[in-house]
Amino acid sequence: MTTMEPAVVALRPPSVRPHSELRSQAADYWALTKPEVNFLILITTFAGFWLGLPSATGSLPAFRLASTLVGTLLVAGGTGTLNQYIERCFDAQMRRTARRPLAAGKMQPSAALRFGILLSSAGVIYLALTVNVLAALLAAFTLVSYLFLYTPLKRKTPLCTLAGAIPGAMPPLIGWAAASGKLSLEAWVLYGIVFLWQFPHFMAIAWMYREDYARARYLVLPFGERRPSFMAWQTLAPCFALVPLSLAPALLGGASLVYIVGAFVLGSCFFYYAARLAVQRSNAVARRLLFASILYLPMLFLMIALDKTWL
Repeated sequence: MTTMEPAVVALRPPSVRPHSELRSQAADYWALTKPEVNFLILITTFAGFWLGLPSATGSLPAFRLASTLVGTLLVAGGTGTLNQYIERCFDAQMRRTARRPLAAGKMQPSAALRFGILLSSAGVIYLALTVNVLAALLAAFTLVSYLFLYTPLKRKTPLCTLAGAIPGAMPPLIGWAAASGKLSLEAWVLYGIVFLWQFPHFMAIAWMYREDYARARYLVLPFGERRPSFMAWQTLAPCFALVPLSLAPALLGGASLVYIVGAFVLGSCFFYYAARLAVQRSNAVARRLLFASILYLPMLFLMIALDKTWL
């Protein structure tokens, strides 16, 4: 009588459905573009375009506006992707960024690099072909200065925020250049508003995640006893300067009383939360300032757009 070996049944794990895998990959590529940042970029680009339109323009040039927003979004998404490619090892050390696709090892760095280069170059070329060369050059400058000036300085000096604010304030200039083909004084007022706004906005983030940044050896805040005072000055001074700068439309002649009052109230509220962070220095207060900053910029630009008579 022969002995029979028991049959061995190989249990295979259920295969991943193709559409589920594609959806997961698409979500990873989408996350690389930093969509939460691109929302504000599109708002300020649109405001710059709308305000930069010559008064003689009879109707809104829809194709040029759409091309401006698409091109700017491509460059912004490519810049965010390449930034994550460069900082993937440091992002993995921070709880705030450890789940990003590259930091978590969910995709190959080479794939992200190709994706970032494709988006960035496509955006610049698209702006040059469908809008104008000035808008394309401004977008290219934003890309280069963000990646090769701001990004490396984050690990060298707390003044990196100043370097980062330069490309970070470019979207309204891109929009203005796309609409008018030139940059006027009013365009630089918009630039100045976004430039100053970035300091309290980023200081709120830096203070909330200060231990995370320190763990990855980012110098967005100085180490030691200088940290609280540095944060306070970087928060208060630019926020205070925002109040008179946001009233510049009145000085240029033509802003309505509604805009003047609204801009002053918005700026005062923003400064209130900035002052609270400078004094109390808690994560809860920093979170409130961050929320206030996210509300302040689109609301101010909306009021400027609605009060276009000052141009």
